[in-house]
Amino acid sequence: MKKIYMEIAIKEAMKSFNKNEVPVGCVIVKNNKIIAKAHNLKEKKRSVIYHAELIAIEKASKKLKNWRLNDCEIYVTLQPCPMCSSAIKQARISKVYYGVENKNNNISNEIFEKKDNNASITTIKKICENDCKKIIMKFFENKRKMQ
Repeated sequence: MKKIYMEIAIKEAMKSFNKNEVPVGCVIVKNNKIIAKAHNLKEKKRSVIYHAELIAIEKASKKLKNWRLNDCEIYVTLQPCPMCSSAIKQARISKVYYGVENKNNNISNEIFEKKDNNASITTIKKICENDCKKIIMKFFENKRKMQ
C-alpha cells in the first residue's frame, strides 16, 4: 500500500518540525523498496537548495550510482515547489505522490504535465492529506505565536 511510504515521509517531516524547519518530508521508492528519505534542512544548512526532495534525490542517485531515477516514485508531504518539481522531472522519476497542495504553487503542476521527450509524470494528490496538513498548520501557528 502506498500509504505506508507517505507515513514514513510524515515521520521525516516531523524531524524538520522538531528542528524548526518547514516540515516537509520525502521518500523515494524503487521496486517497492525505500532507497532514500529526507527532510528539509534549509535553515540548518543556511542554503536554499536543502529541500527534502533535493536531498532525497541526491541520496537516491548515490545509492543507484545514477542520476537517472527511472522507475522510481517520490512521496512528499507538501506539493513540490518549482525547483524541486524540475529536479524530479530531470531525475526521471515517474510518479509523484504528495499530501498537501500548495495553493501558491501552480507551476509544479505545469512542469509535471508538460510532456517532453515522451516523458510523463503521474501525480497522485492528497495522500494522507489531513496528517500532512496538521503538521504544516501547527508549524505556521507556532511561527505566528513567536512574532
